[in-house]
Amino acid sequence: MTTRLEDTDLEGLAEKAGHELEDAPALDILRWAADTFGSRFCVTSSMEDAVVAHLASRVFPGVDVVFLDTGYHFPETIGTRDAVAAVMDVNVITLTPRQTVAEQDAEYGPRLHDRDPDLCCALRKVRPLEEGLREYDAWATGLRRDESPTRANTPVVGWDARRRKVKISPIARWTQADVEAYVAEHGVLTNPLLMDGYPSIGCAPCTRRVLEGEDNRSGRWAGSNKTECGLHG
Repeated sequence: MTTRLEDTDLEGLAEKAGHELEDAPALDILRWAADTFGSRFCVTSSMEDAVVAHLASRVFPGVDVVFLDTGYHFPETIGTRDAVAAVMDVNVITLTPRQTVAEQDAEYGPRLHDRDPDLCCALRKVRPLEEGLREYDAWATGLRRDESPTRANTPVVGWDARRRKVKISPIARWTQADVEAYVAEHGVLTNPLLMDGYPSIGCAPCTRRVLEGEDNRSGRWAGSNKTECGLHG
């Protein structure tokens, strides 16, 4: 395991790299991350697609790919995770919440995701990720600026102040067309639900198909003011 850097060094490193790599190709951004952090770098994936995992595997074979199994995923999402683990040169690590769904229901009551989705996400996503990232100095995400207004200013390399880690978004400047072109060129695994009216895939109880003309993320927490699970802000 690569030696951990001090927080002040990491924050300064993130700020410097964010400026220097703003216009760099995704592979160069990930190559910098692999060279800088080694085994203290990982990719996180919701298994909507495996684009960032695939990119990272090209410069860092065997890279850790962290997946949050909330207990509420569509079967297609779990299937995508298993396929990625089977065919890609990555090390898939599955994180789970402290409580099973049944244990959470017993403590908080059934369908917490309907009554208090922020708390449900905190228990089943945010807390497990924070615990799972403790061994890393940097993590890569698939965030893109064109996904929603809340992601419009996503840096390609930034400082995650809450977790005290470098946060890397190598495809932040990509468009949906860029993603689709990369998937087609490299035969990258994608979640089958993407072709079934789900352009943004989260937990099954909180995700619906998107209607024609709607924003791609409008199927997430539909009918509420919630737009993010808390992992990214």
